[in-house]
Amino acid sequence: MKVPLLDLTQQYERFAAEAQAAIARVCQSQHFILGAEGRELERSLASYTGCQHGIGVSSGTDALLLALMALGIGPGDEVITSPFTFFATAGTIARVGARPVFCDIDRETFNLSPALVAEFLAQSCEVRGSAGGRELVNRKTGGRIKAIMPVHLYGQACDMDAFMEIAERYGLHVIEDAAQAIGAQDARGRMVGSVGDIGCFSFFPTKNLGAFGDAGMCTTNDAALAERMRVLRVHGMEPKYHHSLIGGNFRLDEIQAAVLNVKLEFLDKWRDAREAHARQYTERLQAKAAGGAVVTPAPSRAGRHVWNQYVIRAQRRDELRPYLASAGIGTEIYYPIPLHLQQCFAYLGHRPGEMPESERAAAEVLALPVFPELSPAQIDYVAGTIERFYAPAVTQQIA
Repeated sequence: MKVPLLDLTQQYERFAAEAQAAIARVCQSQHFILGAEGRELERSLASYTGCQHGIGVSSGTDALLLALMALGIGPGDEVITSPFTFFATAGTIARVGARPVFCDIDRETFNLSPALVAEFLAQSCEVRGSAGGRELVNRKTGGRIKAIMPVHLYGQACDMDAFMEIAERYGLHVIEDAAQAIGAQDARGRMVGSVGDIGCFSFFPTKNLGAFGDAGMCTTNDAALAERMRVLRVHGMEPKYHHSLIGGNFRLDEIQAAVLNVKLEFLDKWRDAREAHARQYTERLQAKAAGGAVVTPAPSRAGRHVWNQYVIRAQRRDELRPYLASAGIGTEIYYPIPLHLQQCFAYLGHRPGEMPESERAAAEVLALPVFPELSPAQIDYVAGTIERFYAPAVTQQIA
C-alpha cells in the first residue's frame, strides 16, 4: 500500500470543474490583480475568521512581513516568538531590521509558552523613559520590545488569553502567525487570526486551504490598520503614483483568489475529515503504544485543532522514518533544526541547550499523513507499520 504524506490530486477531482470555470472567468475578464475575486475572498475570509477586515496578499510570508511593517516595527525593535516554527516567522522579523527574541515552547502543544514569555519580560526587561515616551527595553541588548508573535503550530491555537493579557500589561502588539491554522479556535471559541492586532494566513498548496501557488491573507478588526496594510501592499501608493509610505509588492492575484473562493466552501468538510483521521490514529497508536516509544498529540487544551499536521513524538525517529518510507509511507519532520540554532541567526548568540523543549521536539517529531482523502485502511496501515517497527523492542521489554 502507498500512503503519501499529501495527495492533492484526489481533492482536485472533487472541485475541478468549479475551479476551471473560476479561472476561465478571470481569464475572460483579463483583470488579474486586485479585482472582484480578491475582494470576495477578503470578505469571505474576514467573515469566516470573525474579523472585520481581510487584506489579500501574495503569500503567508508576505502577510507576516506586511503586519510588521504596518505596526511600524523596524531597526532597534524586538519581537518575541517561537524558535520551533517555519523559518518565515523569524525571518520576516529580521527582514524589517528588527531582532527575533526566542522563548521556548510548551512540551505538549509545541506552541510558544506564555509562561516563559512572561518570565522573560519580568526578568530580562525594564521600562525606561518618561511618561510621554516610555519603552520596554531588553536589558541585555538594549532593544525595544514591541510585539509578540505566537504561532498556532500544526493547526492548534495558542493560549491567546494569556498572550493578550501579557500584551496589555506591557503595551505590546500581538501578531498571530496562523499560517497552519485557518479555522482553529481558542479556548473561548474565537477563530485564530481574530484575537491579536493582526492575523496572518498562508494559502500555500499544502495548507488546509491551499491555492494553486502562493497566496496569503492578513486579518484585523482595526479599520485604520487595515487601510494602512492595503496601501503598503501596493508600494505604499495612495492615490496612484503618490507614495506617503514605503511599502512592497504584496498583492494577491485574481487566479489564486478565484481558486480559493471555490475551495473555501469545502474547508469545514475537509477539517472534519482531518479530525476523524487524527482520532483514528490516536486510538490505534494509544491502544498499542509501542512500549511508550510513540507519543500521540495531546488533546487540545484550547478549542478546536484543525490538524494541518498530525505529529507524533517517536523514539529512534531517524530510524523509523526510513522504515516507513520503505513501506511506501510518506512522512516529514517539521522542524529538524530550531530557529535559534540556524546558521543565519548565529548573530543572536544562542547555543545548544538554551531552548530544551524546542530542541527535544526537533529530535523527536514526525508528521504522518492526515490529508482529508485518506481511507481508514490507509491509516490502519500507517499505524500498523509503526507498531511493527517497535515490536521487537516491545517484545524484549516485556520479556
